[in-house]
Amino acid sequence: MRKITLILLLASFAFGFVADKPAYLIYTGQLKSSSYEKLISDAKEADIVFFGELHDNPIAHWLELQVTKDLYTEKGGKLVLGAEMFEADNQVVLDEYLKGIITGKQFETEAKMWQNYATDYKPMVDFAQKNKIPFVATNIPRRYASLVSKGGLEALNQLSEEGKKSVAPLPITVDLSLPGYAEMMKMGGMHGMGGSTISAENIAKAQASKDATMAHFILKNWSEGKAFLHFNGSYHSNNFEGIIWYLKKANPALKIVTINTVEEADIKEPNTKHKGSASFVVAIPSDMIKSY
Repeated sequence: MRKITLILLLASFAFGFVADKPAYLIYTGQLKSSSYEKLISDAKEADIVFFGELHDNPIAHWLELQVTKDLYTEKGGKLVLGAEMFEADNQVVLDEYLKGIITGKQFETEAKMWQNYATDYKPMVDFAQKNKIPFVATNIPRRYASLVSKGGLEALNQLSEEGKKSVAPLPITVDLSLPGYAEMMKMGGMHGMGGSTISAENIAKAQASKDATMAHFILKNWSEGKAFLHFNGSYHSNNFEGIIWYLKKANPALKIVTINTVEEADIKEPNTKHKGSASFVVAIPSDMIKSY
């Protein structure tokens, strides 16, 4: 009997070892093992939480929904959501959907949707609608970011007063020496439509126009006691730069928690290059399926 029990235990252990393939692991910013519970515990004490996602990663999107639900449990009516994926000039139609004035089909037809909206962002928007959570369209309209990429930040001066309502207050300043922008500039310029050339500096400035605008609309919709959960590509908040640089410039006292989503061949051994990139690092297997 003891022999049979030992064999069963060994078989169970072996099966468990093979089957234990977690879809993600969470680390502190210093790449020490952490947990989802710790992430939520810290997030609920923050003024603003940035979930830096990989746009095509389904685990990141599933975790975004879980964080949304759990922060709502903790904060209730004090929670505000916002996302890079919605441009500021779509706020009216987003609000109309959240209030039930228009249908989901009408919303998806009228707003400028990302190709993966239905699978990756609709669950958060629908959760917001069901629970009457404000959802802010924070990003600069893409046509205005395109203006900057071609003509620099000064190109925004030609906007009408109505158009300027969808961007950060002008003039937008940018520190191109920040590592994120500097790295972008090292990549060089690119060819635009019609044979035009877009300079590396203007590419970085276009990125800054997005960061500054998202920071502006986050601050506009946040107040003391609220928790603002923002979804964006991780490059907009990594290393506490991008959006956060503009937020801290406006309000240095803000308590901010950031999440950086990364892909790793072995999630039990995250790459040291991610150290210090965020408050929490979520490591996901690099062979995870993509949402598009």
